[in-house]
Order: sequence, then structure tokens, then C-alpha cells
Amino acid sequence: MIYPVAILAGGLATRLYPVTKTIPKSMIELAGKTFISHQIELLKKKGITRVVICTGYLGEQIKDFLKDGTEHGISVDYSFDGDKLLGTGGALKKALPLLGNIFFVMYGDSYLNTDFKSILDYFLSHDKMGLMTVYKNENLWDKSNIIYSEGKILKYDKKDISPEMKYIDYGLGLLRKEAFQNITENEVLDLADLYKELINREGMLGYEVKERFYEIGSSEGLEETEKYLKKTKIER
Repeated sequence: MIYPVAILAGGLATRLYPVTKTIPKSMIELAGKTFISHQIELLKKKGITRVVICTGYLGEQIKDFLKDGTEHGISVDYSFDGDKLLGTGGALKKALPLLGNIFFVMYGDSYLNTDFKSILDYFLSHDKMGLMTVYKNENLWDKSNIIYSEGKILKYDKKDISPEMKYIDYGLGLLRKEAFQNITENEVLDLADLYKELINREGMLGYEVKERFYEIGSSEGLEETEKYLKKTKIER
């Protein structure tokens, strides 16, 4: 696949202290491998040939492990926040020279076993700035934060939660470079705020996925994800 995946892996991961005081979340071992190894293997299976890791805190450990990706069968580049954390949106803005005109974006703590090609095809068939995948969560795996109906995201808000919100941001998106044109260099910005702005401007597609997400952002998520990875390893 010619379009790269930006992996956002620059957070402090305070919910996993004390483990993440000395290693980044991506380097936590699950089912016999570092989590980033599981992510890279999955992306390769989905046809992805290149990733750009947006990182900051302890990010050199990820770079020392993956290097240029040759040993893992995939091309890997890195974009470092620098002296100040830029937030998920600001980190993507800084990485744009490595990402090109269209790119996927996902989080460094997410394991998303879904159909990347179908999502890309849907995005390319529409003239929009971005696409957000959504999952009918109904507050099951985390707090639902989206009102979605007939292919449209009507509202997305992680703070202003309402009972009408049955869906959640699945954690995989697609963006065009132009979506960042009003963001200044080194601006601190959360990706969720950029998504909200695009939704308000009707520049964001919604795409419903049916496969549940797995994440390692909490101790409960770590446990669930490891169980899933061990199960799928046996099935393979």
C-alpha cells in the first residue's frame, strides 16, 4: 500500500506507571513480543509497507529497537516532538514532510485488526479532508463519544458525553495534508480537536467497523490485549 501509517507514540503513559517510567508503552512485552512488534506484524498483513512513528518521551528506545524497519520487513521513519510535547495533532503536523499528501493515523497503544484497504478505498472515493473509523461501543469497552447515523458523524466529543452517544472513535483515521493548513509549526494540538473542527466543517467522513479494538492504555486493557494476542497466536 503506497500510503503510510503514522503511529502516535509520544505520550507519557502515566496510567501505566511505574512500568512506563523507564520504557515507552510501545516497548511493553505482551505474548512474548514488544507491543510495537505486534503492531508492525499486523500492519504488514494489512498491506502497509511504511510507518512513521511520531514519538517523544523515551522514543529513542523504539528507534533503537526497530531501526529503519528492515529486520521487520517494513520501512520505518521517525518524527520526534523535540523539547516540548506537541500533542497528537501537533506531532502529526511536524511529521507531514515524512507522511505525504494522504496517510493513515493510529495510536501507539492500539491493536486494530480491521480491513485497512476497504477503509482507504472508501476515503479515496470521497473528496473529504479526513475519515474517522467508528465502532458501536455502547459504553462497553470505553465511554462512547460519538453520535453517528447513516454514514455521518453528527457529534464527537470526549468531554461532553451524552446518552445519545452509542459509538466510539475506533482509533484509525485517514487524513489529507491540507487538513493541517491552518495549524502553525510547533503548535500544541490534540488530534481530537482537529477532528472536531473537520466534523463541524463537514470535512470528515465516518466509517463503521465491526471488529472490536484492543488497547494497552490501562492495566485492564493490557490484560485483555495479551489474552487476545495469545489466542490469535494459537489460532494461527
